[in-house]
Amino acid sequence: MLAPPLIPDESTRTLAQLVAKDVWRASELAVSRSTTRATGHAYLDAELPNKGWPRSSLIELLLQQSGIGELQLLEPALAALSKTQRIALVQPPYIPQSMAFKVGGIDTNRLLWITAKSSADALWTTEQILKNGSCGAVIFWQQNVRSESLRRLNLAAQTTDTWFWFMRPMSCASDSSPAPLRLALRPALGGVSVEILKRRGPHCDVPLFIPLADMPAGRQLLDIDHEVIDNSLPALITSRVAAPVLV
Repeated sequence: MLAPPLIPDESTRTLAQLVAKDVWRASELAVSRSTTRATGHAYLDAELPNKGWPRSSLIELLLQQSGIGELQLLEPALAALSKTQRIALVQPPYIPQSMAFKVGGIDTNRLLWITAKSSADALWTTEQILKNGSCGAVIFWQQNVRSESLRRLNLAAQTTDTWFWFMRPMSCASDSSPAPLRLALRPALGGVSVEILKRRGPHCDVPLFIPLADMPAGRQLLDIDHEVIDNSLPALITSRVAAPVLV
């Protein structure tokens, strides 16, 4: 004699629903309790988990070349953060242009321009800023970094309430990385082309075109011929020199 089918009671169904709700499927964008900040670009937000830049996370931006609009892409988020928190620019390839930041709504009194004598010093400095939580955001430029150093940066980012963007060359795209979000940026007429190389979700096959209103006018946030930022550095930075001008 066949036993009647088991019918789950209400508590069992509720538990199953809760478990299913918290399970991430590879075909879906991940949703978590982590804090994000809107990028200010609707097309990009729609393709990112939790609809924005993740906090306490290593975000890699892989550049075809510097100065193609990568900082303009971050400008909406930086403008909002600079209202209450400091933003550290560590080892930028060019001298920051104060007036361009101001036009973008970023409070330059809260910007810190930090340079180091060596790559090791720059890595150490970035790690310390992340660990002590002295800044609301950190943007770090580095040509080459070892895998163990990248893991240290990722761990440091996870321990703080800071937004952390790491600018690297496009040639690093094939390297393995612990970063949960990796974007490749290329120049495009009137904006920038963004290819999502890695995210918590399905593969994104088509690059996104993100229009940047100031790109046709050639406004650059890193320049060599304009007023530069000259702010005091955090106490943890004891000895640094100005970055050489790159042409």
